[in-house]
Amino acid sequence: MESDCRIPVACCRPRILALHALFWGLVSLRVFGAALLSEEKTTAAVVAPCWLLEEFVVTLECFQCSSFQTKSWLACTQTGYVEKINCTKTSKEEYKSCRSTVMEEHLFWKFEAAMLALTAFFAVLVVIRQRWLDRLASEKVRRQIESI
Repeated sequence: MESDCRIPVACCRPRILALHALFWGLVSLRVFGAALLSEEKTTAAVVAPCWLLEEFVVTLECFQCSSFQTKSWLACTQTGYVEKINCTKTSKEEYKSCRSTVMEEHLFWKFEAAMLALTAFFAVLVVIRQRWLDRLASEKVRRQIESI
């Protein structure tokens, strides 16, 4: 009686298993260690902006960043739009990333167009498949009639 095991016998030797465990242990240590080190660096260097800690007033509505601002301002890199805010307690003026209504509307219509295109594509695909299945069924019936 043969075994249903499809793992080669050479892979089950203790030396090979120990090498696999050592290799994957080092890989996981490297990955998790890098994640922990990057997390420590980001938490130590980042100071929370004032709009996260206190109330603020929007002094300039959401506007699109210029190409220079996109490269130089951290707030512009996230969405490409910023608004100027004034924190009430510290009277500090900062720029905060925002989502423009024009950008949101543009993304919405892109999504709608993609869904419409997918709907049309799959509707055509269903029609083609149904015709193919109908043709197969009529050929089967024709063969059954011919065999009589």
